[in-house]
Amino acid sequence: MPELPEVEVVRAGLAPAVTGATVSSVEVFDARSLRRHDPTAGDFAARVTGQRFSAAVRRGKFLWLPLADPPEESPSFSALLVHLGMSGQVLLREAGAPLADDGPVRIRLMLQHPEHGELALHFVDQRIFGSMAVDRLVDTSDGAPGGLGDSRALVPSQVAHIARDPLDPAFSDAAFLASLHGKNTGIKRALLDQTLISGIGNIYADEALWAARVHFAQPAATLSRRKARALLTEARLVLAKALAEGGTSFDAQYVNVNGASGYFSHSLNAYGQQGKPCPRCGRALVREAFMNRSSHFCPHCQRLRVPRLLQS
Repeated sequence: MPELPEVEVVRAGLAPAVTGATVSSVEVFDARSLRRHDPTAGDFAARVTGQRFSAAVRRGKFLWLPLADPPEESPSFSALLVHLGMSGQVLLREAGAPLADDGPVRIRLMLQHPEHGELALHFVDQRIFGSMAVDRLVDTSDGAPGGLGDSRALVPSQVAHIARDPLDPAFSDAAFLASLHGKNTGIKRALLDQTLISGIGNIYADEALWAARVHFAQPAATLSRRKARALLTEARLVLAKALAEGGTSFDAQYVNVNGASGYFSHSLNAYGQQGKPCPRCGRALVREAFMNRSSHFCPHCQRLRVPRLLQS
């Protein structure tokens, strides 16, 4: 599933092409990709056609394109909300590009940009776990910008419960550390809790935990304040490095808006590296079952400590 770096790569690629662009037409080829759209708010295609996008914005793994003007019957602003799910892609193409070249295009938007001319935006999704929806924008709870890419303190209602990610300038280290101190759940489970900290999935959780020398099952409350800070620092470093390398691509499902793959997979220290020597100590990395997926770690460098509440 695309995590923060992959979604940010898509957002950054979309921003110059969609900002200021007007939607001239919308074609929905598979209604299953509208599962998050509330039909009582109006027909999806009708709500988007004729609208102008004002930005491309991201919080955690969620992406949205704010609509520049609210509808006449409502004073509130809305946005085209995009969730990539397991295999979703948002691809920019020339206006005449054939759909067949991109595989299963579920939704196509034709855009007219004042500088770039006519463009096609293809929403491709092999497994149909992703979606598009028109969602109303609501005020952020902390008064800070809703996400990267827009200065307004607005966020889609479906994203309002999602925590800020560690690369967000408005992310509160103190609040996150305080939340960890009160959780007895395993630390990896806490890192994957998008209401606590967003944007981190299985790949980058394993990488951050390896870098901080923390076992994935270590109860979060037993981490010292120093170790918890170190883990947060490593999470930021891993996300930033992955972002600089275009994200992690294991197959053609994870690509940027031009269809190119990221190459952070060559920099992985733990995730998917079971059986290989740990880059730090040389002992074999292992994989263990975790929440219907797997955790990858070094049993020597990342030992499970006796659970006890440590004082910072």
